Amino acid sequence: MNLDFTPEELAFEQEVRQFLAENLPAHIIESTANNSSVFVEKDTALAWQKILVDKGWAVPSWPVEHGGTDWTPAQKYIFSKECYRAGAPMLIPLGLMMLAPVIMAFGTEEQKAKYLPKILSGEHYWCQGYSEPGSGSDLASLKLKADADGDDYILNGSKLWTTHAHLSDHIFCLVRTDSSGKPQQGISFLLVDMDTPGVTVEPIITMAGDHEVNQVFFTDVRVPQSNRIGDENKGWTYAKYLLEFERGGGYSTPHIRHDLKQLKDLVARTRDDNPDFDGQGDVARRIARIEIDLKALEITELRVLSALGEGGAPGPESSIQKLNTNHLEQAINELSVDVLGYRGFAMEPVEDGTPVRPDFDSSILPRYLNNRAASIFGGSQEVQRNIIAKMVLGL
Repeated sequence: MNLDFTPEELAFEQEVRQFLAENLPAHIIESTANNSSVFVEKDTALAWQKILVDKGWAVPSWPVEHGGTDWTPAQKYIFSKECYRAGAPMLIPLGLMMLAPVIMAFGTEEQKAKYLPKILSGEHYWCQGYSEPGSGSDLASLKLKADADGDDYILNGSKLWTTHAHLSDHIFCLVRTDSSGKPQQGISFLLVDMDTPGVTVEPIITMAGDHEVNQVFFTDVRVPQSNRIGDENKGWTYAKYLLEFERGGGYSTPHIRHDLKQLKDLVARTRDDNPDFDGQGDVARRIARIEIDLKALEITELRVLSALGEGGAPGPESSIQKLNTNHLEQAINELSVDVLGYRGFAMEPVEDGTPVRPDFDSSILPRYLNNRAASIFGGSQEVQRNIIAKMVLGL
């Protein structure tokens, strides 16, 4: 694969850099840099999303008829790289990058017209209802029941670890519509308004003191069957399709390179304070290992994005992508904490539960704690290895 950019692509790179220099606000850069959570704050993400929507650059992976850019995989890579280099936040992917592809692939024309414009504008802010108590990695065992009642379903049960549920106005859920056969055969994919009577949200505070995840309870919640995506009892197929986009289909390497630069800056500051720091070169060796693994991940991402550019889905390679992305992110987190040393013992309390810390150094330990969950969400590391063994290696 030729990774050299063409003159046209280099011109596009300059166009993106100029746009970011002129339109990315300083307060968004600061909020992103000091954020310790998986996602940036809702207001920060939506403010940046609006700027990109106005430019027409918010959803490069969407089809042009729905607001996409018709960029090549190389242009998408350049845009992602330059955004992270400039300190821009990742847009919240739950609606834009996870639900939207499912609606485009399996939704009705009415559902596309109703939901896609509001996902793009940010008018609808979505959360994901997949995991349940006792149904995390074994997602097919989920029990949130949806009983048909005329033109509606009646929902009873709960969802767990629901990121940003306390901030969302809609949730897309996997629900149990049939228990007579194999677990995977009785699941449906349903869209629910969070203001529907019977929906309640209880906060879960992370080890880092952040309020990011929640448990969502459904008590006799009435939802129109017209809110179902695709056929009844076929939700497992749609869920797997969505998970390919959650696990892969984007560029993680620019984000990781940005985090790696922050780590190197931390090392440089530490060395300025103590010239004898890393006298044995252990930190330098660990950074070199991260850089080698990061280059390998970059090649995998380019292969996946090439498939997407030709109209395909990420496929099982997305599991390779997720596995190695998590490994690299956590390796950077761990080394950052090691470099921070005793300064990481004290963690600033966060009274309002927001993930933004006073400065970058104070976000390092909370970021490390929160990112331990990356080994589980979107499918645990063990699940990813099983998928790779079966779908890639044919074992």
